[in-house]
Amino acid sequence: MDDDEGDGETSSRQTPDAENGESAAKRARFRKNPDVDTSFLPDREREEAERKEREQLRQEWLQKQEELKAEDIEITYSYWDGNGHRKSVMCKKGDTISGFLDKCRHQFAELRGISVDNLMYVKEDLIIPHHYTFYDFIINKARGKSGPLFNFDVHDDVRLLADATREKDESHAGKVVERGWYQRNKHIFPASRWEVYEPKKDYGKYTIH
Repeated sequence: MDDDEGDGETSSRQTPDAENGESAAKRARFRKNPDVDTSFLPDREREEAERKEREQLRQEWLQKQEELKAEDIEITYSYWDGNGHRKSVMCKKGDTISGFLDKCRHQFAELRGISVDNLMYVKEDLIIPHHYTFYDFIINKARGKSGPLFNFDVHDDVRLLADATREKDESHAGKVVERGWYQRNKHIFPASRWEVYEPKKDYGKYTIH
């Protein structure tokens, strides 16, 4: 019986050679396949290179935007006191409406004693808050109730004037208005049409054919 039990133990126990053979077979099964796409796996060097490229593109974009903001733009406007008195002033695209109004008030004797806070800029029937810049409207191709907010010169697209089914590429001179005049006349046309600009409000699509 002892001999039989000893033989059983010996037969059930794997020899070192057998174990080595089994390990070798496992290693063979788990070797890397060079044809497998591993691009989805984490790669620190690749991720760092992509991060640097994204940062470089971001810096280039920011630089282009700063160059755009520094460009000169001629703003045609009308000082409105019930009648229009048209002038133009040179600004930067990155200038705020507040800075623009400060330049305007030096062009009219009637406005020199008026603070910027008491002046309003009305473009395409919208009252534009002072903190916005011309760049904001240019980059977003914003539109007002009666025309584009991103054109600040004054022109008509004569090709479209005869076609009532198509919206004209027509830009009107913005109005510079004393806040007191507006409060006295806001129930009378054209001031009755004016409302404060809201960037999230849809004033209609502006398309040029």
